[in-house]
Amino acid sequence: MTTGLRCLECVVNVSEGRDEALLAALSASAGPALLDLHRDPHHHRAVLTLAGAPDDVATAARSLATATVSLLDLRTHEGVHPRLGVLDVVPFVPYEPGGPAPTDLTTAVAHRDDFAQWLTDELGVPSFLYGPLPGGRTRSLPDIRRRAFAPDAGLTPDFGPTRPDPRTGATAVGARRVLVAYNVWVSSLEVARLIAPQVRGPNVRALALAVGDLAQVSCNLLEPEAFGPAHVYDAVTALAAEAGGAVEGAELVGLLPEVVLAAVPAARRSELGLSAEATVESRLG
Repeated sequence: MTTGLRCLECVVNVSEGRDEALLAALSASAGPALLDLHRDPHHHRAVLTLAGAPDDVATAARSLATATVSLLDLRTHEGVHPRLGVLDVVPFVPYEPGGPAPTDLTTAVAHRDDFAQWLTDELGVPSFLYGPLPGGRTRSLPDIRRRAFAPDAGLTPDFGPTRPDPRTGATAVGARRVLVAYNVWVSSLEVARLIAPQVRGPNVRALALAVGDLAQVSCNLLEPEAFGPAHVYDAVTALAAEAGGAVEGAELVGLLPEVVLAAVPAARRSELGLSAEATVESRLG
């Protein structure tokens, strides 16, 4: 599919975060479109960031999907992060290097729909679409996590069989704007559970997760140019103090846009777990 969009991002979430050999094989399958691999053994999850020319990214996403479905097995998977399948989430994201996040999702929707159809036709994996849907409807990723395959919720796959193979599960395939995945570590799960609902809102999705001996407020920043990592870090810090806890650090999951990093004072970047090397633009060259 040739389009007028100069750059497309695809941030593939897979249900493997521990086996180095498997992660190396998955990374190799993505080829030169792979900009970053972020792995988390507690989540038992990896995030592979692909970006570049749209057709190149679409090809890389299919190669990575093929390897993931071939190599991973959901039946033996244990991790603190919720998941639908071995190839858990595949969002297509319009990207403008060095500029603000594009708002037109037309090209991303077309690539999303092509990928979801291919995923069923070639690999037999059912998929749920999120983002803009036909008829002016929309669906969010949390909607899918809540309702997929639930007998009383009525949400069946948009493509593929109505029940997944237990080994591979299903996939959420999306078209969305740029977001930033960002985790703030706090002193206890109790504190994280108090904080997550308070930071959750139109610009932030947040979950409280137990991670080893600590806990995490795991966030997706939906409008990172307006409410970025520094905002959520400071909000969590204040709320943790009110709850009698403390912040123990923070981490970026994957990469972030250069314009989002530019809004963070250089003196604070290390404290926030950020660096100039963690931008999409720095990896695109």
